[in-house]
Amino acid sequence: MNNEKNSGDKNYTKNDWQKLWTILEKLIVYGAILCISLPIFIIVHRNLPNVNWKFNLDRIIIFALIVFILWFFVKFVRKIFFVFCLCIIGLLSVGSLTNKYGFASLALDYQAMIHSMKDSNKPQKILINKVAFNSSDALILKAMDYTNPEVRTFALEAINKHFKEYQSDSRYRTTIQCLAIFKEINSRWTYVNDPVGQEYYAKASESIKTLSGDCDDHSILMASCIRAVGGLPRLVYTVGHIYPELYIGDESDLESINFLIKHKLFDKESKGRSLYYHIDQDGKIWLNLDYTAHYPGGPFYNNKVLGVIDVEN
Repeated sequence: MNNEKNSGDKNYTKNDWQKLWTILEKLIVYGAILCISLPIFIIVHRNLPNVNWKFNLDRIIIFALIVFILWFFVKFVRKIFFVFCLCIIGLLSVGSLTNKYGFASLALDYQAMIHSMKDSNKPQKILINKVAFNSSDALILKAMDYTNPEVRTFALEAINKHFKEYQSDSRYRTTIQCLAIFKEINSRWTYVNDPVGQEYYAKASESIKTLSGDCDDHSILMASCIRAVGGLPRLVYTVGHIYPELYIGDESDLESINFLIKHKLFDKESKGRSLYYHIDQDGKIWLNLDYTAHYPGGPFYNNKVLGVIDVEN
Protein backbone atom coordinates (compact mmCIF):
# COMPACT_ATOMS: atom_id res chain seq x y z
CA MET A 1 0.00 0.00 0.00
CA ASN A 2 2.81 2.40 0.91
CA ASN A 3 4.63 1.71 -2.35
CA GLU A 4 1.51 2.47 -4.36
CA LYS A 5 0.97 5.68 -2.44
CA ASN A 6 4.55 6.81 -3.04
CA SER A 7 4.25 5.93 -6.70
CA GLY A 8 1.06 7.99 -6.95
CA ASP A 9 2.78 10.94 -5.27
CA LYS A 10 5.59 10.83 -7.85
CA ASN A 11 3.14 10.76 -10.74
CA TYR A 12 1.22 13.66 -9.24
CA THR A 13 4.41 15.73 -8.88
CA LYS A 14 5.38 14.99 -12.46
CA ASN A 15 1.97 16.08 -13.69
CA ASP A 16 2.30 19.29 -11.71
CA TRP A 17 5.60 20.09 -13.40
CA GLN A 18 4.09 19.36 -16.79
CA LYS A 19 1.19 21.72 -16.07
CA LEU A 20 3.56 24.45 -14.92
CA TRP A 21 5.71 23.99 -18.02
CA THR A 22 2.62 24.22 -20.23
CA ILE A 23 1.52 27.42 -18.48
CA LEU A 24 5.02 28.88 -18.84
CA GLU A 25 5.07 27.98 -22.52
CA LYS A 26 1.71 29.68 -23.10
CA LEU A 27 2.76 32.82 -21.22
CA ILE A 28 5.98 33.17 -23.20
CA VAL A 29 4.39 32.42 -26.58
CA TYR A 30 1.35 34.65 -26.06
CA GLY A 31 3.50 37.41 -24.55
CA ALA A 32 5.79 37.32 -27.58
CA ILE A 33 2.79 37.44 -29.92
CA LEU A 34 1.44 40.54 -28.15
CA CYS A 35 4.84 42.27 -28.28
CA ILE A 36 5.12 41.54 -32.00
CA SER A 37 1.52 42.59 -32.63
CA LEU A 38 1.87 46.12 -31.23
CA PRO A 39 4.38 47.53 -33.78
CA ILE A 40 2.54 45.75 -36.60
CA PHE A 41 -0.71 47.33 -35.40
CA ILE A 42 0.87 50.81 -35.45
CA ILE A 43 2.07 50.28 -39.01
CA VAL A 44 -1.29 48.94 -40.24
CA HIS A 45 -3.34 51.58 -38.47
CA ARG A 46 -1.12 54.44 -39.67
CA ASN A 47 -1.36 53.27 -43.31
CA LEU A 48 -5.12 52.74 -43.32
CA PRO A 49 -7.74 55.51 -43.60
CA ASN A 50 -8.86 56.77 -40.18
CA VAL A 51 -12.59 55.98 -39.93
CA ASN A 52 -12.94 57.43 -36.40
CA TRP A 53 -15.35 54.83 -35.07
CA LYS A 54 -16.81 55.35 -31.62
CA PHE A 55 -14.85 53.94 -28.68
CA ASN A 56 -11.93 53.32 -31.09
CA LEU A 57 -13.60 50.13 -32.27
CA ASP A 58 -11.66 50.23 -35.52
CA ARG A 59 -8.37 50.07 -33.60
CA ILE A 60 -9.62 47.31 -31.32
CA ILE A 61 -10.75 45.20 -34.28
CA ILE A 62 -7.50 45.73 -36.19
CA PHE A 63 -5.37 44.83 -33.17
CA ALA A 64 -7.48 41.74 -32.39
CA LEU A 65 -7.25 40.63 -36.02
CA ILE A 66 -3.46 41.00 -36.04
CA VAL A 67 -3.13 39.01 -32.81
CA PHE A 68 -5.38 36.26 -34.22
CA ILE A 69 -3.44 36.03 -37.49
CA LEU A 70 -0.12 35.76 -35.65
CA TRP A 71 -1.55 33.17 -33.25
CA PHE A 72 -2.91 31.17 -36.19
CA PHE A 73 0.48 30.96 -37.90
CA VAL A 74 2.47 30.42 -34.70
CA LYS A 75 0.36 27.45 -33.61
CA PHE A 76 1.75 25.42 -36.54
CA VAL A 77 5.33 26.03 -35.37
CA ARG A 78 4.62 26.56 -31.70
CA LYS A 79 7.39 24.32 -30.37
CA ILE A 80 10.00 25.90 -32.63
CA PHE A 81 8.77 29.38 -31.75
CA PHE A 82 8.88 28.54 -28.03
CA VAL A 83 12.45 27.22 -28.30
CA PHE A 84 13.44 30.38 -30.17
CA CYS A 85 11.91 32.51 -27.40
CA LEU A 86 13.78 30.48 -24.77
CA CYS A 87 17.05 31.09 -26.61
CA ILE A 88 16.36 34.83 -26.67
CA ILE A 89 15.52 34.76 -22.95
CA GLY A 90 18.76 32.88 -22.30
CA LEU A 91 20.84 35.42 -24.22
CA LEU A 92 19.15 38.32 -22.44
CA SER A 93 19.72 36.63 -19.07
CA VAL A 94 23.44 36.33 -19.82
CA GLY A 95 23.50 39.94 -20.98
CA SER A 96 21.80 41.13 -17.81
CA LEU A 97 24.19 39.18 -15.58
CA THR A 98 27.27 40.47 -17.45
CA ASN A 99 26.00 44.08 -17.56
CA LYS A 100 25.68 44.00 -21.34
CA TYR A 101 22.57 43.92 -23.55
CA GLY A 102 19.92 42.36 -21.29
CA PHE A 103 16.26 42.64 -20.36
CA ALA A 104 16.51 46.28 -19.25
CA SER A 105 18.20 47.30 -22.50
CA LEU A 106 15.60 45.45 -24.57
CA ALA A 107 12.76 47.08 -22.64
CA LEU A 108 14.24 50.55 -23.23
CA ASP A 109 14.77 49.81 -26.92
CA TYR A 110 11.22 48.51 -27.32
CA GLN A 111 9.72 51.48 -25.48
CA ALA A 112 11.72 53.96 -27.56
CA MET A 113 10.79 52.17 -30.78
CA ILE A 114 7.05 52.20 -30.00
CA HIS A 115 7.18 55.88 -29.05
CA SER A 116 9.02 56.75 -32.27
CA MET A 117 6.62 54.71 -34.39
CA LYS A 118 3.60 56.46 -32.88
CA ASP A 119 5.04 59.88 -33.81
CA SER A 120 6.24 58.89 -37.30
CA ASN A 121 4.36 59.04 -40.59
CA LYS A 122 6.28 55.98 -41.78
CA PRO A 123 6.56 53.68 -38.74
CA GLN A 124 7.51 50.71 -40.93
CA LYS A 125 10.88 52.34 -41.66
CA ILE A 126 11.60 52.67 -37.96
CA LEU A 127 10.79 49.01 -37.36
CA ILE A 128 13.02 47.92 -40.25
CA ASN A 129 15.89 50.05 -38.97
CA LYS A 130 15.56 48.69 -35.44
CA VAL A 131 15.51 45.07 -36.59
CA ALA A 132 18.24 45.51 -39.16
CA PHE A 133 20.74 47.59 -37.23
CA ASN A 134 20.13 46.69 -33.55
CA SER A 135 18.90 49.96 -32.08
CA SER A 136 21.35 52.09 -30.17
CA ASP A 137 18.63 53.72 -28.06
CA ALA A 138 19.39 51.64 -24.96
CA LEU A 139 23.10 52.50 -25.14
CA ILE A 140 22.30 56.21 -25.43
CA LEU A 141 19.90 56.09 -22.48
CA LYS A 142 22.45 54.17 -20.43
CA ALA A 143 25.05 56.89 -21.11
CA MET A 144 22.75 59.50 -19.56
CA ASP A 145 24.16 59.27 -16.03
CA TYR A 146 22.26 62.35 -14.86
CA THR A 147 22.38 61.15 -11.23
CA ASN A 148 26.17 61.41 -11.29
CA PRO A 149 27.20 64.23 -8.88
CA GLU A 150 29.64 65.63 -11.46
CA VAL A 151 26.83 66.06 -14.00
CA ARG A 152 24.57 67.86 -11.54
CA THR A 153 27.45 70.05 -10.33
CA PHE A 154 28.21 71.08 -13.92
CA ALA A 155 24.52 71.90 -14.46
CA LEU A 156 24.35 73.96 -11.26
CA GLU A 157 27.48 75.91 -12.19
CA ALA A 158 25.93 76.79 -15.56
CA ILE A 159 22.72 77.90 -13.84
CA ASN A 160 24.64 80.15 -11.44
CA LYS A 161 26.68 81.56 -14.32
CA HIS A 162 23.88 82.50 -16.72
CA PHE A 163 20.49 84.26 -16.39
CA LYS A 164 20.47 84.23 -12.61
CA GLU A 165 18.63 87.57 -12.55
CA TYR A 166 15.66 86.00 -14.39
CA GLN A 167 15.32 82.85 -12.32
CA SER A 168 13.03 84.38 -9.70
CA ASP A 169 10.06 83.62 -12.00
CA SER A 170 8.79 80.47 -10.29
CA ARG A 171 6.65 79.41 -13.26
CA TYR A 172 9.51 79.34 -15.76
CA ARG A 173 12.44 78.98 -13.39
CA THR A 174 13.27 75.42 -14.48
CA THR A 175 12.95 76.30 -18.17
CA ILE A 176 15.24 79.32 -17.77
CA GLN A 177 17.74 77.17 -15.89
CA CYS A 178 17.68 74.61 -18.70
CA LEU A 179 18.33 77.40 -21.20
CA ALA A 180 21.29 78.48 -19.07
CA ILE A 181 22.65 74.94 -19.44
CA PHE A 182 22.14 75.21 -23.21
CA LYS A 183 24.15 78.45 -23.29
CA GLU A 184 27.02 76.98 -21.30
CA ILE A 185 27.30 73.78 -23.35
CA ASN A 186 26.73 75.23 -26.81
CA SER A 187 29.08 78.17 -26.30
CA ARG A 188 31.92 75.77 -25.44
CA TRP A 189 31.15 72.63 -27.47
CA THR A 190 33.74 71.30 -29.92
CA TYR A 191 32.65 68.76 -32.51
CA VAL A 192 34.89 65.67 -32.66
CA ASN A 193 34.19 62.56 -34.72
CA ASP A 194 33.99 59.04 -33.30
CA PRO A 195 36.81 56.56 -34.02
CA VAL A 196 36.74 55.35 -37.64
CA GLY A 197 34.28 52.49 -38.11
CA GLN A 198 32.92 52.70 -34.54
CA GLU A 199 29.99 54.34 -32.79
CA TYR A 200 31.10 55.66 -29.42
CA TYR A 201 28.59 56.92 -26.85
CA ALA A 202 30.32 58.99 -24.19
CA LYS A 203 28.65 59.23 -20.80
CA ALA A 204 27.56 62.68 -19.73
CA SER A 205 30.05 62.58 -16.85
CA GLU A 206 32.78 61.99 -19.41
CA SER A 207 31.75 64.75 -21.82
CA ILE A 208 31.62 67.49 -19.18
CA LYS A 209 35.39 67.16 -18.76
CA THR A 210 36.17 68.03 -22.39
CA LEU A 211 32.90 69.46 -23.79
CA SER A 212 33.75 67.66 -27.00
CA GLY A 213 32.27 64.88 -29.11
CA ASP A 214 29.81 64.24 -31.90
CA CYS A 215 26.06 64.88 -32.06
CA ASP A 216 25.02 61.92 -29.89
CA ASP A 217 27.58 62.89 -27.21
CA HIS A 218 26.22 66.44 -27.22
CA SER A 219 22.64 65.17 -27.01
CA ILE A 220 23.48 62.81 -24.14
CA LEU A 221 25.19 65.60 -22.17
CA MET A 222 22.45 68.18 -22.79
CA ALA A 223 19.63 65.78 -21.89
CA SER A 224 21.46 64.54 -18.79
CA CYS A 225 22.12 68.03 -17.43
CA ILE A 226 18.52 69.04 -18.06
CA ARG A 227 17.24 65.96 -16.25
CA ALA A 228 19.63 66.62 -13.37
CA VAL A 229 17.82 69.90 -12.59
CA GLY A 230 14.25 68.72 -13.12
CA GLY A 231 13.74 69.56 -16.79
CA LEU A 232 12.23 67.20 -19.34
CA PRO A 233 14.26 66.55 -22.52
CA ARG A 234 13.92 64.14 -25.41
CA LEU A 235 16.20 63.16 -28.29
CA VAL A 236 15.19 63.32 -31.93
CA TYR A 237 16.60 61.30 -34.82
CA THR A 238 16.88 62.88 -38.24
CA VAL A 239 18.91 61.92 -41.32
CA GLY A 240 22.45 61.20 -40.11
CA HIS A 241 21.98 63.23 -36.94
CA ILE A 242 20.49 63.27 -33.43
CA TYR A 243 19.68 66.32 -31.34
CA PRO A 244 18.01 67.23 -28.01
CA GLU A 245 14.74 69.04 -27.43
CA LEU A 246 13.28 70.60 -24.28
CA TYR A 247 9.65 70.37 -23.19
CA ILE A 248 8.43 73.91 -22.54
CA GLY A 249 4.66 73.44 -22.11
CA ASP A 250 1.68 74.37 -24.30
CA GLU A 251 0.96 77.24 -26.72
CA SER A 252 0.46 79.81 -23.97
CA ASP A 253 3.83 78.83 -22.47
CA LEU A 254 5.41 79.09 -25.93
CA GLU A 255 4.45 82.76 -26.16
CA SER A 256 6.14 83.49 -22.84
CA ILE A 257 9.26 81.46 -23.66
CA ASN A 258 9.45 83.12 -27.07
CA PHE A 259 9.46 86.55 -25.37
CA LEU A 260 12.11 85.48 -22.85
CA ILE A 261 14.43 84.11 -25.53
CA LYS A 262 14.07 87.00 -27.98
CA HIS A 263 14.01 89.92 -25.54
CA LYS A 264 15.81 88.76 -22.42
CA LEU A 265 18.03 85.68 -22.70
CA PHE A 266 19.23 85.41 -26.31
CA ASP A 267 18.13 88.75 -27.75
CA LYS A 268 21.22 89.24 -29.93
CA GLU A 269 21.45 85.67 -31.22
CA SER A 270 17.73 85.38 -32.03
CA LYS A 271 17.13 88.91 -33.36
CA GLY A 272 14.84 88.78 -36.40
CA ARG A 273 14.75 84.98 -36.30
CA SER A 274 12.02 82.40 -35.70
CA LEU A 275 11.68 79.74 -33.03
CA TYR A 276 11.77 76.13 -34.20
CA TYR A 277 9.93 73.47 -32.23
CA HIS A 278 7.78 70.34 -32.51
CA ILE A 279 4.29 69.69 -31.18
CA ASP A 280 3.64 66.04 -30.34
CA GLN A 281 0.31 64.20 -30.43
CA ASP A 282 -0.42 65.20 -26.83
CA GLY A 283 -0.02 68.89 -27.63
CA LYS A 284 3.33 69.15 -25.82
CA ILE A 285 5.76 71.66 -27.31
CA TRP A 286 9.43 70.67 -27.63
CA LEU A 287 12.06 73.33 -28.30
CA ASN A 288 15.11 72.60 -30.47
CA LEU A 289 18.41 72.60 -28.47
CA ASP A 290 20.76 71.34 -31.17
CA TYR A 291 24.43 72.31 -31.06
CA THR A 292 24.01 73.65 -34.60
CA ALA A 293 21.56 76.26 -33.25
CA HIS A 294 23.02 79.49 -31.83
CA TYR A 295 19.99 80.05 -29.61
CA PRO A 296 17.27 77.79 -28.11
CA GLY A 297 14.73 77.16 -30.84
CA GLY A 298 17.25 77.83 -33.59
CA PRO A 299 16.83 76.29 -37.08
CA PHE A 300 16.69 72.50 -37.33
CA TYR A 301 19.68 70.68 -38.80
CA ASN A 302 17.14 68.70 -40.81
CA ASN A 303 13.34 69.04 -40.75
CA LYS A 304 12.72 65.33 -41.28
CA VAL A 305 12.06 63.43 -38.03
CA LEU A 306 12.85 59.71 -38.20
CA GLY A 307 12.31 58.83 -34.56
CA VAL A 308 12.25 60.02 -30.96
CA ILE A 309 13.90 58.75 -27.79
CA ASP A 310 11.68 59.52 -24.83
CA VAL A 311 13.90 59.84 -21.75
CA GLU A 312 11.10 60.61 -19.28
CA ASN A 313 10.92 57.07 -17.84
